[in-house]
Amino acid sequence: MGRLDGKVAIITGAARGMGASHARIFAREGAKLVLTDLNSDGGGALARELGDGAIFAAHDVTKPDEWEGIVSKAVDRFGTIDILVNNAGILGPIAATADLSGDGYDLVCAINQHSVFYGMRAVLPTMVKAGRGSIVNISSIAGMAANYGFPSIAYVASKFAVRGMSKAAAIEYGKHNIRVNSVHPGFIQTPMMVEATDEAGGDALAEIPLGRIADPVEVSNLVLFLASDESSYITGAEHLVDAGMLAH
Repeated sequence: MGRLDGKVAIITGAARGMGASHARIFAREGAKLVLTDLNSDGGGALARELGDGAIFAAHDVTKPDEWEGIVSKAVDRFGTIDILVNNAGILGPIAATADLSGDGYDLVCAINQHSVFYGMRAVLPTMVKAGRGSIVNISSIAGMAANYGFPSIAYVASKFAVRGMSKAAAIEYGKHNIRVNSVHPGFIQTPMMVEATDEAGGDALAEIPLGRIADPVEVSNLVLFLASDESSYITGAEHLVDAGMLAH
């Protein structure tokens, strides 16, 4: 018996990296999946890999009307929505605050922060009607501490916001048996990390107490737990997956 048997999950940013890892482990544990991404080739290939229980939809998470379409697609195909994993995100420009353009700041916040609001707003009516739900918002260690290796005030701002929004929604919707938690990964072996550092994590490796970069599945295992009924008394909390980096 799978840990997510009978549950329907939407996962954004599912075409690669942590999103693809979450999708594979959710499928293994019995969930029906709506996978979304702007990368149609990667997302479509992943849905085909996972079989009839997964569908893919091209999706710009910064567009509220597209969120409504995703919710309709999920309900039409699978009948309900039990889980939302707001995973889509970008690092954006790495620049000192005085050098960061307004457009760069706005883009990072639109994808990393505003989309989390749009996603929660879109799925909550269905979850309220069902009387249950789990929302897992992927933040970052940059949502816990601003100094994490390279300057990006937009990234820090957006990831702190995800942490706060998760708490606010958890308090508001707990009475409906809907749980909302944030996950704060450290350095994970994903394309985004490699683009920002290198295959080994750059200078950050020396700051990691466990001395290694994580495999995405090490985050997915936590996301799975928070999505499942095993975490039924956990809400409004931030969950670090950082190999002890913020223990300094």
